[in-house]
Amino acid sequence: MYFLKTQGTNKIPDYVQIRDDKFVLLAHFKITNPENQIKKFGLQDYTERIKSLIYSAPFGILYEL
Repeated sequence: MYFLKTQGTNKIPDYVQIRDDKFVLLAHFKITNPENQIKKFGLQDYTERIKSLIYSAPFGILYEL
């Protein structure tokens, strides 16, 4: 599973993409409220890792979860 943080513009917010091993998009959500989105997409096992990457990872770098 992979994590990618994308930078928005003035009108478009920053987003997170979660992709599987075949690079199929599993989740795409705003970084403003990650806890609810992590639950919604069933990614509770990765909650701490996703939250730490949201706050520390630079934009546009692909990380393996």
